[in-house]
Amino acid sequence: MSVSEETITTAPAPKARRARKPTLDAAAAGAVDLARAAAEEIAEPGTVGEHLEARAEGDRLVSHTFACLLPGYRGWRWTVTVTRASRARNVTVNEVCLLPGDDALQPPQWLPWAQRLAPGDVGPQDTLPRKADDPLLEQGFEATGDEDLDQLAIYELGLGRERVLSPLGRDEAATRWYEGDRGPRTEIAENAKGQCSTCGFFLAVAGSLRQVFGVCANEWSPEDGRVVSVDHGCGAHSETDVEVTAEEPARPLIDDLSPDGLEVVGLEAPTGDARDAVGPDEPVELDAVAEGGR
Repeated sequence: MSVSEETITTAPAPKARRARKPTLDAAAAGAVDLARAAAEEIAEPGTVGEHLEARAEGDRLVSHTFACLLPGYRGWRWTVTVTRASRARNVTVNEVCLLPGDDALQPPQWLPWAQRLAPGDVGPQDTLPRKADDPLLEQGFEATGDEDLDQLAIYELGLGRERVLSPLGRDEAATRWYEGDRGPRTEIAENAKGQCSTCGFFLAVAGSLRQVFGVCANEWSPEDGRVVSVDHGCGAHSETDVEVTAEEPARPLIDDLSPDGLEVVGLEAPTGDARDAVGPDEPVELDAVAEGGR
């Protein structure tokens, strides 16, 4: 027996029931004094401010919030939750806590030590934890058992490590170097007369980055021993030069201490005790004349 499509009826899907919004209980909402007393019992004196609001948390469950006047707790709220039993008139305190508001001053989100470190924080005696799932690394070369192939990969290609840079790791490193102080958009590179790619001290790196980066091997360059881009540059380029001008000979110096330029001044004859102390044929000492005149 066949049933036509017209006779098939589909039962309507049941409508999802909306969660009922709790109503504000009048008795619990009016227990402001009870809530304030509970907050002042655990807070420091004078740190419970004005009543801000009463919010329904559930059936016969209301939270009262008060401004917090503690120094350093801007935007925080003393929150006291009160409740009452069904068909009961007495309102009791459920819990008291200090909660942050929308504009509360809060510390930054806690992060593990390994995630808080920034480039440059690692000291000479520090050791970073190993990241097993580092997206910047990928599986390195594994020995195949073929001696010739393994020798080529390990010695010629520089592999043989457990992990090597992934494409993401290479891209992030290249972007960081190129946009940093080792790329073409720095003051020293813009003032250079030649690029690193044409310098004899430029050593290209191995691998796919050799088309963009190399290492400076010029001890006179401020980039010595650093990774630089091919279009970087400095004033110590091996092939650039400056115009050499002849140096003018220095002007002779006048020796003011030479006796030829000194004026000879005569000395007056000694008087008083100095004349008696000096014989007629003995030379007069300057110290003796000075003492005699005192």
